[in-house]
Amino acid sequence: MEKNNLKFFFIKLGSITFAIIIIINVVYNLIFAEKLEKINNLLELDKSKFRNDLRIKIRKEIKNGLEKEYIFNEEDKILIYKLYKKIQKEFQEIED
Repeated sequence: MEKNNLKFFFIKLGSITFAIIIIINVVYNLIFAEKLEKINNLLELDKSKFRNDLRIKIRKEIKNGLEKEYIFNEEDKILIYKLYKKIQKEFQEIED
């Protein structure tokens, strides 16, 4: 009878261990994998393949922006204009 209980205990232990491993793997893949991939991409800025991919993506976004009638919405226009004026003022102070 004791041998049967021990066998049942090890089956339960193995099942619970397997279930915990699967749960940890699913949680890792759902939560952390995507964030770690983004961090890894930032760390790869010095690698030429990543830079070329980024360059191609930026060019594509610029082309898409140029095809639109207006590149910026009104709020963005105001912010960029204020930034431009502030930079212009700072450069004027340097010249004086």
